[in-house]
Amino acid sequence: MIKDIIINSSSALTRIAITEDNNLVDYFVDDPSRRRTVGDIYLGRVVRILPGIRAVFINIGQKYDAFLHFSDIDNKTENISKLIDDDKEVGEFDEQFEENGKEKIYRDEKSRLPNLKKGQEILIQIIKEPQKNKGVRVSTTISLPGRFCVLIPSEHRIGISRKISDIRERKRLRSIARSILPENCGLILRTVAQDQTKESIQGDLKYLINLWKEIESEARKQKPPVVLYEDLSTTISVIRDHLSKDIAKVYIDSKKLYKEIKNYVYLVQPDISNKVEYFNSKEPIFDAFRIDEQVKTLLGRKVFIKSGGHIVIEQTEAMTVIDVNSGKFTGKKDQEQNSLKTDLEAAREIVRQLRLRDIGGMIVVDFIDLRDMRNRKKVEDELKKEFKKDRAKIVMLPMTDFGLIQITRERIRENILQSMHEICTFCNGTGLLLKKSNIIHDIDKWLKNYKMERNHKSLILNVHPSIGRELKKGTISTFTKLKLKYFVIIKLIEDPNISPHSFQFISAKSGKDITKEIK
Repeated sequence: MIKDIIINSSSALTRIAITEDNNLVDYFVDDPSRRRTVGDIYLGRVVRILPGIRAVFINIGQKYDAFLHFSDIDNKTENISKLIDDDKEVGEFDEQFEENGKEKIYRDEKSRLPNLKKGQEILIQIIKEPQKNKGVRVSTTISLPGRFCVLIPSEHRIGISRKISDIRERKRLRSIARSILPENCGLILRTVAQDQTKESIQGDLKYLINLWKEIESEARKQKPPVVLYEDLSTTISVIRDHLSKDIAKVYIDSKKLYKEIKNYVYLVQPDISNKVEYFNSKEPIFDAFRIDEQVKTLLGRKVFIKSGGHIVIEQTEAMTVIDVNSGKFTGKKDQEQNSLKTDLEAAREIVRQLRLRDIGGMIVVDFIDLRDMRNRKKVEDELKKEFKKDRAKIVMLPMTDFGLIQITRERIRENILQSMHEICTFCNGTGLLLKKSNIIHDIDKWLKNYKMERNHKSLILNVHPSIGRELKKGTISTFTKLKLKYFVIIKLIEDPNISPHSFQFISAKSGKDITKEIK
């Protein structure tokens, strides 16, 4: 399998595509006007503690307060808070005991509330981007990712990437971690740490430790709310997280960005810097690698699969619903085998689409019904196999008798549709507009109430051109009938800037908008 990273950069935004055998498997948009905030570290101030929803809200200087769930508060929070200001009283520590080598914390029911107070300063890190009218989600567990490892201050554990399966290599890496890790720190060795020397990993860790010391120093000096550390841009973070030995090439069509990425890779891992190439061609890079062609599938509800069937993806506020359809596929086998073939193809495409669109939260998939339990198991196994390629955390329940599979996928940032689209100002994102007949009915009702309350006989009516055309239809138009019915002079103005499901009445005498004055 050949994996490539293709980067297209323009003055407006940077687009990053990851392909496997020329098939798009991951897609990122780096928009300078909407900077990625996951990984940023803030010194905030507690504004509300709500035990009812097990949450703390923290002022970090953004439009909405940050959301900190009790489950995201580690048992070292008090120590971190003391680090910020040793004179502040933050409450008593929980009593800790060692049992079978594992740390356990014993609390009675009342002490399950975190030892936080309103107005207290707290060090937190963003773990999820804001969603519509919600603020960012944060955690008190700070992690600083490097090229080969992730430093977790105030932790005492060592973790090895699950994707490193070789037992000897895992033991070697764990031994290295123990020998170089300072006290009161935790460390996670990433997949790219495999086969790396102790010196390379130690150099990466040294940089992260120095970075954490700088953040600690700033935390003591600053007053909340303030940002103490901003993570790398989306483009550089994709290179940091995805550029591994299985990546064949990184193609970049911008000289400036090419130099920036080349220098970064040379600094963190010089032995693979030759994989970074400048794409010098008159043909647009996303056309040359058929990326734009594949991105178009991200924008539609319906995605076709090889057998002739298709899946339909519907995203709502609460969940994403995916429906699998056989379409025109009939096959030469019996119905059960035909359905199984379609479901297996759909399973592979569904996982690919979830990764591409970066869909998170609750997902329900309606597969074609399968009677044989063994066939249902095959579909579940196919999904599990494909989900191993996904970096996000996945929880999947078994298929129900109705052919439904429930999935939860970790949501970190805006999905691709949200990052590429804006809410329609006409329909407010519903995709639906009121029927023209309803709008005309509301205009009729408004004029009736107007005649009961006012004596002025001259008005200006502003409507969208589509409503204007509907009003002017017929031998004797609806617009003419309204003027005769209410004995009023109305000048009709068609304005494309007005929403198709609203209208505006203006007094011809004063020029004042009186639409809302009449109910």
